[in-house]
Amino acid sequence: MKMFPNDWFDNPDRLNRLIDIAQSSFLPLVKGALLYSLTLAIISFFIGLILAILTALARISGIRPLVALARIYVSIIRGTPLLVQLFIIFYGLPSIGVMIDPIPSAIIGFSLSVGAYSSEVVRAAILSIPKGQWEAAYSIGMTYWQALKRVILPQAARVSIPPLSNSFISLVKDTSLAAAILVPEMFRKAQELVASTYEPLLLYVEAAFIYWMICFVLSILQDRIENRLDRYV
Repeated sequence: MKMFPNDWFDNPDRLNRLIDIAQSSFLPLVKGALLYSLTLAIISFFIGLILAILTALARISGIRPLVALARIYVSIIRGTPLLVQLFIIFYGLPSIGVMIDPIPSAIIGFSLSVGAYSSEVVRAAILSIPKGQWEAAYSIGMTYWQALKRVILPQAARVSIPPLSNSFISLVKDTSLAAAILVPEMFRKAQELVASTYEPLLLYVEAAFIYWMICFVLSILQDRIENRLDRYV
């Protein structure tokens, strides 16, 4: 039985065709990654982080309705697949008259997911700050919100940087799920190119390589940010 990779090298015409496809598809894939995948990730992460902070504060507030609401939100999002959530938003809501375009649907779905998962990171970071910090803030006349804003959250931010950075890198990869709701991000572009060239292995490997390069750069940036913050610890 002859393996496909051998066909690539035994047939110069096919090899040249694959090289041409790889070269011509690289720019559209990178364009999809920069214009849609990264943009979706950045916007969704920013909104999700706001949701995460609000959810974490609700969890530690001690106000029962807020605590219950935050628990239910986190439980639902963490207990259901992200792809199912995207399908409910984009394909399910129109059945009750709520029409949302693909990109806003993706932002909503990704933001809710980031908010639920990151809320646990933020909550743990806030609770990790010694109680003496709260007492010191109160002793100089600060209110609860002043202490939270000026003393607790800055310290919690340093603790939460590594896990939140990992969440962002994971989100960049998860944006590929937006292809299922017609968002023209990088993986969707790869699917369209596969449909016209009939070369799934080449194009999906190329897309995977671009994802890896983006995440590699983000990992380097994460290390530099952590090293800089370590100077103040």
